[in-house]
Amino acid sequence: MPKQSLAFALDYPRLADATPVLSSLSSTIGFAKIGLELFTREGPDAVRQVRQAGVEVFLDLKLHDIPETVERAVASACALGVSLLTLHCSGGPAMIERAVKRCESEATGLRLLGVTVLTSLDGSDLAAVGVPSSPSEQALRLARLASSHGLHGFVCSPKEAAALRSALGPEATLVTPGIRPAGADVQDQKRAATPASAIRDGADILVVGRPIRDAADPAAVAIQIVAEVDQALARRAASST
Repeated sequence: MPKQSLAFALDYPRLADATPVLSSLSSTIGFAKIGLELFTREGPDAVRQVRQAGVEVFLDLKLHDIPETVERAVASACALGVSLLTLHCSGGPAMIERAVKRCESEATGLRLLGVTVLTSLDGSDLAAVGVPSSPSEQALRLARLASSHGLHGFVCSPKEAAALRSALGPEATLVTPGIRPAGADVQDQKRAATPASAIRDGADILVVGRPIRDAADPAAVAIQIVAEVDQALARRAASST
């Protein structure tokens, strides 16, 4: 269903602030993304309440730690009934392998997503931390590394979606933040794209936060995005036949 391609970012300081908007979107979105701000304040209760609203949970904690710690965090996410969980591909082979094996052994349906290069970064940001590659080159390098160690889901900028789809094939799940409807302010997203262009380039799940959250009618904006996704999916399917 097209709505399964839309994840709404619950970028709120408290769950009480998010609840009214989440209620209005529960039939339109596929996932609610809980990030560090909300999870740090509300903890597992945020996950439980989103699930009670009938929405699948995308827990965006971007895990990056020693393998043992990340493996245990994956087990905890499985116990909470999380559907999607992020970890950094730059955590290395051992961390990725332990996370993947624990996810498989728990068998709850959790999908792990490897974060490649944050959409707030550009080439100069990478150079500042000692990475000489462009964001596109680094995203592809990290995705290939993680894929070779069992990971099949990835978070990337929509600008890298086409390259990752070509390299990783149709089985990979590609999640793209930095999605902005045409004409919207890109804000701190340095590598943004519209919903239609991201789907065209191979994205499976689009993460949208502020354009929905800050709209006068969040539900109407979400419905508009899902309609655009539906059309783009139809065009993508037609072009592949």
